[in-house]
Amino acid sequence: MSETNDAMLHSAAQDPDDFAVQISDQIESFVVAITEIAKGDDPGSALPFLLLEVSQLMFAGGRLGFHQDIVPEERYETDPGPDSDVEILREQLARLLEQVDVYSEVFDPYEPRKARVAARISDDLADAVADLRHGLVHYHAGRATEALWWWQFSYFSNWGSTVSAVLRALQSLLTHIRLDQPLDELDGLDTDQDLGEEALAEEAGQVMAREIAGPLGLRPVK
Repeated sequence: MSETNDAMLHSAAQDPDDFAVQISDQIESFVVAITEIAKGDDPGSALPFLLLEVSQLMFAGGRLGFHQDIVPEERYETDPGPDSDVEILREQLARLLEQVDVYSEVFDPYEPRKARVAARISDDLADAVADLRHGLVHYHAGRATEALWWWQFSYFSNWGSTVSAVLRALQSLLTHIRLDQPLDELDGLDTDQDLGEEALAEEAGQVMAREIAGPLGLRPVK
């Protein structure tokens, strides 16, 4: 990449129209890819593809975070219509991921003594897709600045933290697979539980079940 292109790519004062095209392309690519992966046509490659797509989305998020505050042209957000229904996507992802869907995360690592909480990859990705589609409605309606404002705002308020947590979970899963280090069976960790810090810490690493050892290329857990 030339110095000129590199400077344009990382400029905090980049022309909003050019920046919007680049970000919208990255976001639309992610939404399309996640929708296709969730169909489950190639379950053996689901985790690597999810890791790739989530990593690329976080690059777009990093650029939004780096950019100066984006202010919409209108004082109030234009009504984009009904929110996107992502329940089918959520259910497809939950079936695809099965026992590795639930993971643990610290919501705010800078808040003292903040306990870890259980979350679902399927929930976090589906919610992120809903946020991203909301901005795409603005973008395709010709409201590029409003789309950028929404994506930047929702990056800081919602999908930035949850998708980065999903990225860590996926990277951890693939690390255990590639290094041939299967984990013990998940034992009761669920998002419906109100787990204390000690109980969750004990169970946090147990995120692979015997049922997925074959499809994911893992050694059977004995």
